[in-house]
Amino acid sequence: MSQDKKAQQFGVTPQSVDFNEWYNEVITKADLADYSPVRGSMVVKPYGHALWERIVRWLDDKFKETGHESLLFPTLIPMGFITKEADHVEGFAPELFTVTKIGTEVLEEPYVMRPTSETIIGHMWSQWLNSYRDLPYLHYQWGSVFRAELRTKPFLRTAEFFWHEGHTAHETEQEARNEVQQMLNIYHVFCRDILALPVVRGKKTASERFAGAVDTFSIEGMMRDGKALQSGTSHYLGQNFAKAFEVKFQGRDQKEHYVHTTSWAISSRIIGALIMTHGDDKGLQLPPNIAPIQVVIVPVTRKDNTEQMFEAADQIASELKALGVRVKVDKREGLSNGFKYNDWELKGVPVRLEVGPRDLEQGVLVVKNRTHGDKEILSREEVISGMPSRLQDIQNFLFQRAEAFLLENTVPVDSFEEFKTQIDNNKWVLAHHCGDAACEASIKEETKATTRNEPLSDGEYFQQESTGACVKCGKPSGYSKRILFGRQY
Repeated sequence: MSQDKKAQQFGVTPQSVDFNEWYNEVITKADLADYSPVRGSMVVKPYGHALWERIVRWLDDKFKETGHESLLFPTLIPMGFITKEADHVEGFAPELFTVTKIGTEVLEEPYVMRPTSETIIGHMWSQWLNSYRDLPYLHYQWGSVFRAELRTKPFLRTAEFFWHEGHTAHETEQEARNEVQQMLNIYHVFCRDILALPVVRGKKTASERFAGAVDTFSIEGMMRDGKALQSGTSHYLGQNFAKAFEVKFQGRDQKEHYVHTTSWAISSRIIGALIMTHGDDKGLQLPPNIAPIQVVIVPVTRKDNTEQMFEAADQIASELKALGVRVKVDKREGLSNGFKYNDWELKGVPVRLEVGPRDLEQGVLVVKNRTHGDKEILSREEVISGMPSRLQDIQNFLFQRAEAFLLENTVPVDSFEEFKTQIDNNKWVLAHHCGDAACEASIKEETKATTRNEPLSDGEYFQQESTGACVKCGKPSGYSKRILFGRQY
């Protein structure tokens, strides 16, 4: 098989033909992940893990900047802990993995593989906490969680996935609520500035909030097929878990009080959001701020000049690295240039440089942006000195394109017939809703659309206050503005 035919073989199904198949092919062909022999789980390959490492690094630094401390809790949680908070166990019961034996010994009380850690953290806090002087507790951990997903998809829904989970305890409700918004805003800035993802910040309806929470807030992203992806959450848990686990402290008034707690998380599904927001028919398109490799250099070699071209490429890479650019020189042997170009486009590297003997003689480089524009032939000095601004331009382009797509594909509606039409057209819908859970459930049953959130009044999108009649039942709106609906991953 020729290298050109091999390049075609390693292409992906166009999004317009089958978006689902496009996604699955990008995951495997771009070397992000592979399917595991453990049902419903994935193996994250080095390139995919490099993405996750960059996500972890940015968020971890931000958590520490805001005074949070990391710790580690066990993966196994006693079943009795899960059942202590009624809404929590009801919400997670269908998803639990249980451990009933260790070796040949049957356990008196089963363990569950952690679906989330509010319960065991609440138990430990009850052992540690004495006085208001100990507060706030600002804790988080990185690790795996386990949920029995019926329909799995790499990064989006897997039986085991990777995340951080933040857990904080506070003296007052207001302090806890401030924490919830602080973390939601950190997630928003991360998505906007690092991943180039426009997200809608908002409050979840009662039917959609986290099991055991008083209020749940989310950031919602729109994928290229019009579906919504909940990309991060931040919960005000009130005193529900504190009362279940006796997390009390002596207050300033010398009386005992229960703490007010929060939890918040972004998981590895954010990589799925990154893929489906920016990818095209050639594969990934990675924003430079998150890309593990920002610039790839492909030396154009012959048998008699390979070492010379590699040395030249290494020198260019060294000069770019001095400017803080993440660079890789492609020194793979036995592959055509066409195959290499195709491969790096599939992997979404923002900028490709090509350098051949004639380019060296003329002092020029061939430059190709992954996102847009034709090849350019520019002086070596211009390419190197201009690379930081070129990368920022690509970052801005990706965000602006995704934002325009979000705005163009979100429409206000006032009748249920129009609601159904727009949902079937893969749009997000802004509609008044009565707030009744049964009415919300009937919309979901009939259209497969769910409430995404009630956009925040200080958010970037769809925050305008308004009242009206419920799009489904005609009763007065139960919210101060239109609610966002869409089909979800």
